[in-house]
Amino acid sequence: MDTKMDINRRKLIVTGAGVAGASMAAVAFPSLVWGQAQFRMKCANIMPGDHPLNIRLTEASARIREQTNGQVDISIFPSSQLGTDADMLSQVRAGAIDFFVQSGLILGSLVPVAAINGIGFAFSDYAKVWQAMDGPLGKHIQAAFLKSNLIAFDKMWDNGFRQALSSSRPIRTPDDLKAFKIRVPPSPLWTSLFKSLGAAPVSIPWAETYSALQTRMADGIENALATIYFSKMYEISKHLSYTNHMWDGFWMVANRKAFESLPASSRDIVAKAMNEAAVKQRSDVEKLNGELAGNLGTKGVQFTRVDRAPFQEKLRQAGFYAEWKRRMGDEAWSLLEATTGKLA
Repeated sequence: MDTKMDINRRKLIVTGAGVAGASMAAVAFPSLVWGQAQFRMKCANIMPGDHPLNIRLTEASARIREQTNGQVDISIFPSSQLGTDADMLSQVRAGAIDFFVQSGLILGSLVPVAAINGIGFAFSDYAKVWQAMDGPLGKHIQAAFLKSNLIAFDKMWDNGFRQALSSSRPIRTPDDLKAFKIRVPPSPLWTSLFKSLGAAPVSIPWAETYSALQTRMADGIENALATIYFSKMYEISKHLSYTNHMWDGFWMVANRKAFESLPASSRDIVAKAMNEAAVKQRSDVEKLNGELAGNLGTKGVQFTRVDRAPFQEKLRQAGFYAEWKRRMGDEAWSLLEATTGKLA
């Protein structure tokens, strides 16, 4: 009887030592323990789940989970699941969301210079966009985010050159925008741009835009082809004008405290994976834009080509460029014009 008790006692000691050893190993070498994420994080945006942005974000999240041995698990929340633009910006600042992927023009409500990529009719093509945003202008904007305790990753994601979509008539010249109720995001630059062109901009959250077109709260919208297509705005509005009135891209920003809570090696993995995904997504959008015109044509959308010169002249006469040069500051404006050429 005593012998059996001794044997059982020895088994218990050995078993306990094994469990303790495993626990110590998990603490000392967390990367060896799979399936128990130490960092569960949220990444939110307004775009549809099947948009290239969210496809590449999902891929990057899986890569991060694999390369951190399951320790960093980033869940993607598309389609405004976590609230409006303003809601999510407040949440990422407070730490309720760890990562927020959003247009620089929306983020400009917090970091004004982040909206500079949306200056009307500034960029003529993608080569100039990436020269500016991957170069000195982009670095200038990233430094401004840090002052608000947000970390902006190096590579912007592409939303595309924005076009005008109308329910009533094609937009060919600035005169066609007179008193035109165009839906714009809640951003001072967007409102200023279309007021300067003679339109009547209406700020409406993206999640409410489809119904706003249905009820004629807005006569039309402006957005990138991919967004127009994936959100099915073509079901209501059939006149698409290639205005290319601004280039719009997404900054991926992180709550600084949350991001810096990650081990340095994990931060490197996250940044590398997200930056690489952004570059892949740029190619996706550029390729997609070439395909979407045909797809939209089969949906009954009619296309109009636009000369940008009269629109630029209208903005100069209205004092739009002079006003935004003052708002953005001489340094940022000079970095912009180093790529775009003289605007103001």
